[in-house]
Amino acid sequence: MEFSLYYFSGDGSTTQANKYNLLIESAKFADQNGFSALWTPERHFHPFGGLYPNPSLTSTAIAMVTERIQLRAGSVVMPLHNPARVAEEWSVVDNISNGRVALGFASGWTIDDFVLSTESFASRKETMWHGIQTVQKLWEGEQVELKDATGKAFKVKTFPRPIQRKLPTWIVCQSNATFIEAGKMGANILTSLLGGTLEEVALQISLYRQSLAKHGYNPKAGKVAMMIHTFVGEDFNIVKEEAREPFYNYLKTHINLLENLAKKTGVQVNFSKFTEADMNSLLRFAYEGWLKGRTLIGSKTTCLQMIERLKQADVDEVACLIDFNPNFDAVMTSLPYLKQLKNICNFDKEKIVSLS
Repeated sequence: MEFSLYYFSGDGSTTQANKYNLLIESAKFADQNGFSALWTPERHFHPFGGLYPNPSLTSTAIAMVTERIQLRAGSVVMPLHNPARVAEEWSVVDNISNGRVALGFASGWTIDDFVLSTESFASRKETMWHGIQTVQKLWEGEQVELKDATGKAFKVKTFPRPIQRKLPTWIVCQSNATFIEAGKMGANILTSLLGGTLEEVALQISLYRQSLAKHGYNPKAGKVAMMIHTFVGEDFNIVKEEAREPFYNYLKTHINLLENLAKKTGVQVNFSKFTEADMNSLLRFAYEGWLKGRTLIGSKTTCLQMIERLKQADVDEVACLIDFNPNFDAVMTSLPYLKQLKNICNFDKEKIVSLS
């Protein structure tokens, strides 16, 4: 099981110094302690994830303070961009990082984002797949045909040339169709438990492996990364309480998560009519539900149980979302425990038995 760090929930609405301190310092830690990758997303027009409007910028910054770890977009919302521009920007990052770039692509998950590209919303899935193929061709040095302002077609080749000959590609997947299509093109998978249970996602992973095999790829060569909220410590009950308020605030920032959770339990709610006591009660319910098989919030022992479940679901990598907790000191203190969990998971069974 590989371990990476994932960043998403930073609040970009506040005015303060050193907003990116957690990103920079945790990136250094991950680079020095054998983590596989760092993921930064593309988010627009909302405090939730608001620190991360452009993953090429954040990846450039962390390229300068790291040496080994892979730098991944998690993700590029492809329909919002010209593929040539994506290839150019990320080739710069690939050069600065000496060949450590990987791109995760998504079709977009909120209509507000498409003020940046209004014409692509209706066909965003098709636009994403076509855009990915174009970026890959440009990355490999091919010429592609684009149109100028008059509609005239001409061929372009992008510069600078990247260090890596082929672009490591990931697809953000939630639906069955996307898992299957990602397998068809031989891409890797980034998914989460925000839309379903682990058992449901395991079935989708199986569809992905079947699609890889059907289209001539080694079904085990494709990687599946699971984004999961992470905060590891020595004692489960202490960690649970330490993470409670940050997780409550995280859920408040993105109320849609609460709405989805309520719908899944068959409860119809109108949050505008909730009192503070009502909201706190729902937050407690949501948090307790998340702790039951949806997070790596806990001790090494409880988290190891979750890792074993992820292995059984055929997950290859845990993308640990750490910045739901904005407390810099608390997160940095927890990272050595996460490193220990990573190391335990990468021992063979005999060594685990001897440790126990």
